[in-house]
Amino acid sequence: MAIDRQKIISDMAKVQVDANEDGIISGFNVLVTKLPGAFWNSFAKNMVLAASDDIIDAVEELLVNAAHECGYHTGVITSKEWDAVAKPMIQSKEDVLHAAFALCTAWGWADADVAELDPGKRMVIRAKDYYEADMAKDFPGGKAPRAMAYMFRGVCAAFMDLAYGGEYDPSGETGLYTFRCSQTKGIERGDEYGEFVVVSADEYGG
Repeated sequence: MAIDRQKIISDMAKVQVDANEDGIISGFNVLVTKLPGAFWNSFAKNMVLAASDDIIDAVEELLVNAAHECGYHTGVITSKEWDAVAKPMIQSKEDVLHAAFALCTAWGWADADVAELDPGKRMVIRAKDYYEADMAKDFPGGKAPRAMAYMFRGVCAAFMDLAYGGEYDPSGETGLYTFRCSQTKGIERGDEYGEFVVVSADEYGG
């Protein structure tokens, strides 16, 4: 592996992402809003807690899907920032994944990296921290009743799509949803770290 994880984290943390007067940030070939992680945590938590038992699985999948589509279509690996910092180190598809998760760490999404990888088939990501883990404090005893890292689940699957799902397709008709992700451990529910398992869509069990 040719990736210098710490260099990517250090260099990307220096990238300026100032918002305009409407709170919109232009970066990585997309427009994003400048809102605190607590806002999105509250949004996801309230949706899940309001869902009845017969639709809660569907609600959670919609939250994951929103991040999956965003992670796939956000210009992470086609941006000038990627070209300047990460691309010179890239020698393989596996390097793309390690670099992408270094970017996640630099952005404050999650302190995460690839723990296991069967190229093109299966990936395990372990995260020592991620902003969705903060939801634990909103529950009695500081422990959520279920794994709730919906954003990060979607991003993990999207990065695997970008690495192994074929050429990027702006329409999302191919490439996107080649892989899916399950969360098997969660800091928010009392585990030591978060664990995310990505497999092909055909093998995905929810």
